[in-house]
Amino acid sequence: MIRPEPARGAEGTTWIRTGRLYRAPLLVHQFPTEVPFGFLGRVLPTTESHELLVEAHRLPAERALEILHGARSVAEAELRAGATGGNLAELESERDSAEEFGRAVARRTQELWRVGLRFVAVGSSRPRVESGRARLVERLATLGFRTRTPRYEVREAVAPPTLDPSSPRPSGYWQTLPTDGVAALYPFADESVLEARGTLVGLALADASPVFLDRWSHPSHSWAVFGTTGSGKSFSAALIALRTRWLRPETELVVLDPLGEYGAFVRALGGSVVRLTDSAAGRLNPLDPATTGGDRREKAARVGAMLRALFPSLRDEEGAALDAALYRLYRSGPEVPTFQDLERALAGPERSTDRLATFLEVFRSGSLRDLSGPTTLAPGPGPVSVDFRGVTDEQLPFHLTYVLDWAYGRLKQAAGPKLLLLDEAHLLTRHPATADFLDRVVRHVRHFSAGILLLSQNPDDFLGTPSGRSLLRNLYATAFLRLPEVSAPTREFFGLTPAEAEWLPKARQPRDAGYAESLWRVGALHLPLAIVASTPEYEFLTGTLGHEAAPLDSAPARREGGL
Repeated sequence: MIRPEPARGAEGTTWIRTGRLYRAPLLVHQFPTEVPFGFLGRVLPTTESHELLVEAHRLPAERALEILHGARSVAEAELRAGATGGNLAELESERDSAEEFGRAVARRTQELWRVGLRFVAVGSSRPRVESGRARLVERLATLGFRTRTPRYEVREAVAPPTLDPSSPRPSGYWQTLPTDGVAALYPFADESVLEARGTLVGLALADASPVFLDRWSHPSHSWAVFGTTGSGKSFSAALIALRTRWLRPETELVVLDPLGEYGAFVRALGGSVVRLTDSAAGRLNPLDPATTGGDRREKAARVGAMLRALFPSLRDEEGAALDAALYRLYRSGPEVPTFQDLERALAGPERSTDRLATFLEVFRSGSLRDLSGPTTLAPGPGPVSVDFRGVTDEQLPFHLTYVLDWAYGRLKQAAGPKLLLLDEAHLLTRHPATADFLDRVVRHVRHFSAGILLLSQNPDDFLGTPSGRSLLRNLYATAFLRLPEVSAPTREFFGLTPAEAEWLPKARQPRDAGYAESLWRVGALHLPLAIVASTPEYEFLTGTLGHEAAPLDSAPARREGGL
């Protein structure tokens, strides 16, 4: 921040020249209803010169109560006069907030402050400072602030601060804010997170400060990344996985890859790729209880979820008959059942219709016949990716469910830290049974030092079911890349401000900016970050990811803000 100097020299209507520098002031004359913490860091770029002055004078408690009582009385009088529409809601809000702050001031948990906030664009020419001031107006307006360019009041507007709140200032300069509102003005930069042994997830858009998150030091080890096609979601996930293994080479990595993007990446890490539609690669028996450590009751429930995803038209009585057959099968059937064993269990006295037998015909002579039999797939140690390309859209949720069940068992048996990357996770939210299964996996993996990195295009896919909302609540970190739009449920659930909701559909994409802009929600923190790869990371990932993975430029200097 440049320290203000006494105003001397040439003066125009809205600017003043001091020595060789021009100064163009801008005043904030109305704050929005919500002021995001650290918002000044988003307003003041590191590439431009600005002065910033915050004057705050505490009001005595008696004066504060007098102001609040007056504000409440005025609002009540106008309400009694018959306010309507939006004016009615605004007056009710003013009355209620005045009453609430009055109680807080009386309890000494809040104070009222007389606050002045001014910006001054500084430059070597009038066009430069006026352009800088115009950009300030735009950035502040995006956050909901109303500003005013002082005319014929420039000397008063740029005068240095004093200890006397009655010093001459332009009209509309002073605002009354509670303690919480004043606190939102500090610090001037966004909050930054530097967790010991954490993974670098990005650089703050405000000042390029690095943000490190350590998934293993928190109760939940799972994160999610949401973003539209082309936003850099796949590249960002691979970058996180790469840095995770760089910090902890012993980390077990499993990738569930519906689009086949991560095969070369996993092979480059010394791992193996399983093409699910390649019968020569081996078979996963969806009914094998080894994935639950021998817990046959739990396995019966998981198989029920898989089959409901495959047969969404099951009627209630058919679902009940299927559940009964599965529990009979795992209670008294063979040690490792197959689908032929399930067909025999369904042929018992409780069989309700022939439709179930017809459905299961797909495992006898249809497209899923290769799944009927013992498990023969045995990937070696190291990272493994399961490639789902070639699976039909109708069957993809079923395949994802039983492969997730297998991956869960693999991670549970392995020692050390584990990371499961699940792409297209929204496919498991289409059916309540699979959504509930995914939620339970996210909640339980932390018990054996495992975390999940969920990738999906839109958080709305998860907010439609109780299981999806539970899953989102159990994530430690959620990253939003560019979204086509931000719905009201998404904004409310994640506590996004109107400015954040308006910004996300405009967030820069890798193909346009050379990096991905993102908003990270980490606990109560909201961190706008640029996801940028170093040159070696960039070259490694662009050489190993599929064509749908949006590459990020390794040259941070291309960013206007100085990354």
